[in-house]
Amino acid sequence: MPLVVNPTVRVLTLLELLQTHRHMNGRELAERLGVDRRTLRRYIQALEELGIPVTSERGRQGGYRLMPGFKLPPLMFSSEEALAVSLGLLAAQGLGIADTTPALETAQTKLERVMPARLKEQAHALSESARLELPPPQAPCDERLLILFATATQARQRARLAYRDDRAQHSDRVLNPYGLVYREGRWYVSGWCHLRRDLRSFRLDRITEATLLEASFERPTDFDPAEHLTQSIASLPRATAVSVRLYSDLASAIAELGSSIGVFTPEGNGVMLHARTDCLTWFARQLAHQPFDFEIIDPPGLRAALSEQAARLQRLAAEK
Repeated sequence: MPLVVNPTVRVLTLLELLQTHRHMNGRELAERLGVDRRTLRRYIQALEELGIPVTSERGRQGGYRLMPGFKLPPLMFSSEEALAVSLGLLAAQGLGIADTTPALETAQTKLERVMPARLKEQAHALSESARLELPPPQAPCDERLLILFATATQARQRARLAYRDDRAQHSDRVLNPYGLVYREGRWYVSGWCHLRRDLRSFRLDRITEATLLEASFERPTDFDPAEHLTQSIASLPRATAVSVRLYSDLASAIAELGSSIGVFTPEGNGVMLHARTDCLTWFARQLAHQPFDFEIIDPPGLRAALSEQAARLQRLAAEK
């Protein structure tokens, strides 16, 4: 899959290679970075402009090295910053990104190498003893796609993508990516789709190919990708429309039922829930375990499905 990698990432990778190996020839560095020799020289120049002294040597044994005795200043973290970084590494383990385990381990090792002893012990203790119960990944995410769309969003750069929908139909899209969202075990990118001429969200695990384009765009200042994704999922064209009045406040209703079940609208002393479902039995089960009262407005079949759930529970409660 074609992919444009942010040059800054390669410059930092070059610095890491020079710090680790101290001396490498141009061919080795270019191969490790996946660039040609001319581009490598631009990256060397970028390091020099940052004040990092790189010396070059010509000849058969020539190559590049950091100036002897040069060391980057150590990273200094406060206790709160060390905690934030350690928790971030723990959270990354559950975000459904393929093949990140080795990278997370090396990142942890590098951070601990530059931390003071006290913070190193705290970070190590947290990584060994703490576990975050995040929603399990439902589909693996290619980290290259994550980087591509993060780069495109930040640079306001259009992307071309090949997409396979839930009916296995393929389409080619041009997208102005506005933001990324991780939701219930899957990664999504939201933005303006030039094919549909409307806002759309795409699952990253269904994108089979993606490339950055030269064209740029302006991102709406008030766009919230998470809110857009919630509304998109709630408005999917499912078979049956449902309307239920919930005798609860808005925050509690969303917390209990989940924002993706439908659209919640405050109304009087309650909340109206408008949704669509392919299975009234499933929807009745969601209502049955709510701590607040509710009134089914439509459809009548949902009342029948809820009655079946009530009869089942009564039967189970009466069994000896």
